[in-house]
Amino acid sequence: MADMTPGQQDDAPPLTAKHKEERAAATAGLPEATGSDVTGKTVTINRPRQEIYDFWRDFSNLPQVMDNVVSIEKLDDRRSRWTVKAPGGGTVGWTSLVTDDRPGELIAWTSEEDADVPNSGRIEFRDAPGNRGTWVTATILYDPPAGIIGKVIAKMFQRGPHIQARRDLRRLKQLMETGEIATAARTEAQYEEEQN
Repeated sequence: MADMTPGQQDDAPPLTAKHKEERAAATAGLPEATGSDVTGKTVTINRPRQEIYDFWRDFSNLPQVMDNVVSIEKLDDRRSRWTVKAPGGGTVGWTSLVTDDRPGELIAWTSEEDADVPNSGRIEFRDAPGNRGTWVTATILYDPPAGIIGKVIAKMFQRGPHIQARRDLRRLKQLMETGEIATAARTEAQYEEEQN
């Protein structure tokens, strides 16, 4: 792929940008960054960014689109307690603190000290070019439980944050654009109906 000409802007998400400086800037801007591994994913959603921001900022909505999230308990306007599925059928938890909140633009967070999985990150909402809706970018720093071994196990069980971020953003897109999340799984009622 050809390099960009002088003055040409790279419109790729920061963590996938061609220039190292832009990738480094993606995590440098995180207030109170917690975590040593980083993942970043972007999706284009054909909805206004304020609508998507409002959905995301109401954390009680997130278990609908985040497959690994068991529950989110709101503690106050800035703090919430997260319980998330872990490999092998267990759960991990942490208290998350919103460190930056710009309506319609960005939500940033960091986990508090007692986190099972120390993490921080941000969700950004930007107008997509060509009036195509909103770019939603998730940037997440985290320390996998049990270090490299935990990272390998999470990857084996498809529970790694990089895999989940991609899937969760895809589910967010489906829900925001169509009002439902497509699934190949059958409900119990469908299964029983097929048996008759």
